[in-house]
Parts: sequence; structure tokens; C-alpha cells
Amino acid sequence: MSDADIEASKAPLMDHLIELRSRLIKALLGFGIAFIFCFFFAKQIYNVLVWPFVWVAGPENSKFIYTALLEYFITQLKLALFGAGFISFPIVATQIYKFVAPGLYKHEKQAFLPYLVATPFFFVLGAALVYFVVLPMLVRFSLGMQQAGSDETAQIQLLPKVGEYLSLMMSLIFAFGIAFQLPVILTLLGRIGIVSSKMLREKRRYFIVIAFVIAAVLTPPDVLSQCSLAFPLMALYEGSIIAVSMVEKKAAASQASTGSDVSTPANPAE
Repeated sequence: MSDADIEASKAPLMDHLIELRSRLIKALLGFGIAFIFCFFFAKQIYNVLVWPFVWVAGPENSKFIYTALLEYFITQLKLALFGAGFISFPIVATQIYKFVAPGLYKHEKQAFLPYLVATPFFFVLGAALVYFVVLPMLVRFSLGMQQAGSDETAQIQLLPKVGEYLSLMMSLIFAFGIAFQLPVILTLLGRIGIVSSKMLREKRRYFIVIAFVIAAVLTPPDVLSQCSLAFPLMALYEGSIIAVSMVEKKAAASQASTGSDVSTPANPAE
């Protein structure tokens, strides 16, 4: 490569780096603004996250504690980071898409957009399952293990710590949100031809084992949490088979129409 070719390639590279810097700055600004907003309303957001516990235990039996001087403050910082990630995701995803989009063809953009929408949808679906089903079930189970005091036995009462409750909530939401990306991943793999609906059906029994392994790794070490993630994963796997099958039928129809257009001879000139 000559010196002229090297110099000619520097300009596009610098343009891409400048564009990348601009997108990163906008994404970080969006995250920073969301962080400040969430920290300002951290107590209110925490009260929303505590609602499953209050709903099961009742307001009169709901009491949270913190045992370190700065524990609640650090919890609010973690909560602000957690909330900022949720709120700023559309901004970050948009900046990533705008950076990548100029290098994509029109049909590639159309193929990419559904996955960009499906990713946060399934993450929120997993988070909603945690909030409305899994966590109330865990709270009910934990409260059932309390022991009333008597002359011969000590009273054993559940008093959750604010930091540990938030950590449990975040770990469950992230675990379910990431695991619920299964349909998106499998459909994308099916679109590019790595997996097929037939292969997914044949490997169904192996995935049942994999689902419980994933649940054991991503959730706390209790049977309720693991089953709460493993069973939805198996349902999502069945949905993924249907989605991949639909993608295959659409691709086959597109190829058939393209082949017929190519094979049809032109009308002879009269």
C-alpha cells in the first residue's frame, strides 16, 4: 500500500472515531441525567420495589432495617444506577443503532429493527414476572418460616435489610431479563441459518436440563426461584421454535418468489 493510500484511509477512520465519540457522549449524558433523576427520587423508587413485600406481609408487618451508617445511602446509589440503566436504555440503543445504521443496507435495517424492539420488551417481561409473581412467592415462603416466641422457644422474625433486599431484587430482575432474551437469540440464529426449527425440536429434552442449569446459576440457591425461571424458559423455548419456523417459512417464500422471477423468461418481441 502506498503512502497516498494510507493517507486516503485516515479521513474515513477519523470520521468514524469522531462519530463514535459523539454517540458515546450522548449515551453517557442520557445515563447521567437518568442517574441524577433516579437518585433524587431514590426513596420513592425503593418504596415501589418494596411493594411486593408490603402486599404479601401487610403494611403493619413490613419493616426494613439497615445496620451500617452508610448502608441506606449506598443502597440509594445502587438503586440510582439500576434505574438509570432502565431509563437510559432507549437512548443508548438509539445511539448504537444510529452509529451502525449507515453501514447497513435497507433490508438489513428492516431486519435489525424488530430485534432492537424485542430485546427491551422481553427484558421488561422478565422483570414483570419477578415483580408480580416470583418475589411475592419468595416473600410468602420466607414469612411462613417465622417462629412465634413462647416460654420455651425464641421468637424468630423476618427483618429484611434494605441493601440485601435491593440486591435480591436486582439479581432476580437481571437474571430473568437476560434469560428472557432466549427467543430473540434463537430467532436471530435461525434467521442467519445457524439453527433450525427441526434442530430445536430434536434438542428439546437437552434444553430442559440446560434450563434448570441456567436457573441454578442465575438465581438464588432456592428451589422456588430456580423453578420460577426454569419453567418460563421452557415455555420461551417452545415459542422460539414457532418463531424460527415462521422465519424459515418467510425465507423460503422469499426465495421461491425470487427464483420464479429469475426463471420466468421475458416475452419475445413481436
